[in-house]
Amino acid sequence: MADGCTEQEKAVAVLVENFYKYVSKYSLGKSKISKSSFQKMLQQELNHMLMDTGNRKAADKLIRDLDANHDGCISFDEYWTLIGGITSPIASLIHEQEQQSSS
Repeated sequence: MADGCTEQEKAVAVLVENFYKYVSKYSLGKSKISKSSFQKMLQQELNHMLMDTGNRKAADKLIRDLDANHDGCISFDEYWTLIGGITSPIASLIHEQEQQSSS
């Protein structure tokens, strides 16, 4: 990304780059994260925001919940659903804090 990007643009770039960091080399150009790579991503990238990232059963359940087409892998769109699910409660907390501080 070019220098001079906004903080939001940088954040989006990091999210996209992190997805491709875990894409399986064996997905044959389909750009999907395998179950094992997804669990690794949870442990390394989201361990402060998601509970039980080291728990294989919890990771398998999350994959089943996100895997809209039931192929056992996570596509970029399915990954983006995860990001939305994580950020929505954070946005609500920030909004509540702002309302309380302005009262």
